[in-house]
Amino acid sequence: MKKALTIASALTDAADPESAIDKIAAGLDLPRRGAPCFLALHFAAGSDAAGLHAAARLRFADVALHGGSSCLGVMSDQGLLIDSGSGVGALAIWDADGNFGTASTELGADARAAAAAATEAALAASGRPGEVPELIWLTVAPGREEQVLAGIADIVGHGTPVLGGSAADNDMSGAWAQFGPLKVHADGLAVSVLFPSRPATAAYQSGYAPTGASGIVTRVEGRRLFEIDGSPAAEVYRSWTGEALPPPGAVPLSILGPATLWPLGRITRNVLGVPFHLLAHPAVMQPDGSIDLFADLAEGDRIWQMTGAAESLVARAGRVAAQAREELRAPIAGALLVYCAGCMLAVRERMAEVRAGVNAELGGAPWLGVFTFGEQGAALGGLPEHGNLMISCTSFAAA
Repeated sequence: MKKALTIASALTDAADPESAIDKIAAGLDLPRRGAPCFLALHFAAGSDAAGLHAAARLRFADVALHGGSSCLGVMSDQGLLIDSGSGVGALAIWDADGNFGTASTELGADARAAAAAATEAALAASGRPGEVPELIWLTVAPGREEQVLAGIADIVGHGTPVLGGSAADNDMSGAWAQFGPLKVHADGLAVSVLFPSRPATAAYQSGYAPTGASGIVTRVEGRRLFEIDGSPAAEVYRSWTGEALPPPGAVPLSILGPATLWPLGRITRNVLGVPFHLLAHPAVMQPDGSIDLFADLAEGDRIWQMTGAAESLVARAGRVAAQAREELRAPIAGALLVYCAGCMLAVRERMAEVRAGVNAELGGAPWLGVFTFGEQGAALGGLPEHGNLMISCTSFAAA
């Protein structure tokens, strides 16, 4: 007879790393439950990542420990911590019949190879080398997420759900962090392979709709978009948005805030007959009329102008949680939620409503939510992808 799969969450705004981990351990009822099999530890970008890692390693020895920074803070079934600058949240899984393994590494010169090596190391740590996990939980430094997904697929194939997000800071200064059981990274990734003994499902959506305007990418280099339909990208983008964005200036101009409601999208598949748009968030308007993005595009891609509203961003997280719960078709033990940091900042004053919506749909089950600078997931029936301004929910069955 299989033993129960149990999940618990914990939340604290203690600024001192040792105190924070003590409170997390108490919140997880560690003395009674014993060490979990897997621990996701996410924290405000202003936290002492090295200190948290060191304290967690002492308290959670031999646990598959996965950590990453989150913009402003975290949220969970227990509360919302985005104002103190020191929010720390944890989601722990106890599953005696499951297997869990985590590894981390620097991205280095070859992010794809680094991701492949980390995935192999995580599988070895789980005791299931050479096997395909039920799902993968990923935290990666922003910039090369598509290469990282390719590296993971090199080891486990394209059919394994990869969920997670790009580690974030509060101001795009690069002060994000990722860690596994052994080391903290600023430009790395942490990858966890999960073989739970009960089913797990995930939903991945956005809260945006196409305006009808679209064009072909005619020049792009990396994540810098130069031309749409042969014209400067900024010129076309501003015309599509009704000049809701400022024109290029003499120096690079951050448009991260206003562009949150005006992302670009690519149709990657149809989901139940409805086109699924994978989003790219415009971040910087360059003096030459090019635009820096948070996701890759390729020449020949057709991109669509998307638009969003605060109301849809507030309601969407609950809808995504509901989809993940409904697809589980079993009592829910807990969940991991990824909510884009750009969306969070756009509706910051209404994040209590966002949390309440997720709580209601998950029926009081423990969950942990992080705010990321990029989101990895797969639409229904699709392959793992990297997008922006997305929301995902991964739910685990209790029985």
